[in-house]
Parts: sequence; C-alpha cells; structure tokens
Amino acid sequence: MRATDAVGRHGEDMAARFLLEAGWTILDRNWRGARGELDLVALDGAELVAVEVKTRRSTAFGHPAEAVTARKLARVRRLTAEWLRTHDLRPASVRVDVIAIRLTGRGPAQLDHLVGVV
Repeated sequence: MRATDAVGRHGEDMAARFLLEAGWTILDRNWRGARGELDLVALDGAELVAVEVKTRRSTAFGHPAEAVTARKLARVRRLTAEWLRTHDLRPASVRVDVIAIRLTGRGPAQLDHLVGVV
C-alpha cells in the first residue's frame, strides 16, 4: 500500500469512528460505482449522507477540504444517485458532507466536519 493510500485509509477510519460516535449508521465504505468511489455512505437519522473524506499530513497545499472541488462534488452527487438506484432505501433527504482531517504529527488529528456542502 502506498503511503498516500495509508493516510487516506487512516482518515476514513477516523471519519467513520467520528460519525459512529455521533450516532450515525454507516451503510457503506469505499463503495464503487461505475464512475468512481464514495468514501462513506451513512444515515444521519433519516437523511442519507455521502461523505467525502480528505486527509492531509500538512497544509502545504492548503486545507484538506480545498481538495474537494466543484467537479469532485458533482461526481459525488452522481455516485450518490447511482448508490440510491442500486439499494432499497428511500431516505427522507440526501446531502453531501466533507470531513477534512489534518494529521499534525504531534497531538491529536484535527477533524473538520462540513455539513451540506454544495
């Protein structure tokens, strides 16, 4: 496994724990659709949430959330629609969240949860 893949996997594990501790239900991790992958698919109450996780070891190239571009969000929305077509679930609503994690090297990681990113 490449170092960047290991960092990403670690971040996804942290994000999943964070959501589980908040009372969410994780439905899928690393779900592969025809044109990409959803990091996490979860239920926040009756709302389906596709969660894009970005993890960085430094902010040399900006905050991790800055890597989630409008193009990336459009792809996440298309993949979420595909996920819904392939699963027997009728959520009250659907949204896309971003969890940005900065691994500091010292002390705990810093996690930012951006809700309802458009």
